[in-house]
Amino acid sequence: MTNRREAVREILSHSEGFRSAQDIYAQMRAAGAKIGLTTVYRALQTLADSGQIDVLRTDEGESVYRACATGTHHHHLVCRRCGRTVEVAGPAVERWAEAVGAEHGFTAITHTVEVFGTCPSCTAAASSS
Repeated sequence: MTNRREAVREILSHSEGFRSAQDIYAQMRAAGAKIGLTTVYRALQTLADSGQIDVLRTDEGESVYRACATGTHHHHLVCRRCGRTVEVAGPAVERWAEAVGAEHGFTAITHTVEVFGTCPSCTAAASSS
């Protein structure tokens, strides 16, 4: 792994939630790293392809990234307000995806499922204001 890719992975491993490439780039530049935004994007793509980080698309269509907490297949429950993310298993989703694929003659089925909502803390904060 290149030093720059390792630096990107390290930033994500110490981050709480999902982060944009631009946010990671800004943090690295502020710390004095001589790195380009394109290099950050390449590092993120390589890390995502290898399964070391998760990537999802926000409601606005932006790709955001975070370090995987688990090495097994999982889905995400993401707070729309604060970005808090919980990795969740989805056995019913797994069965459904396989069944839909088989019904249409598809094999080697993969899928991505992200669930967005409002976490308990944000819900409580909104109702108290």
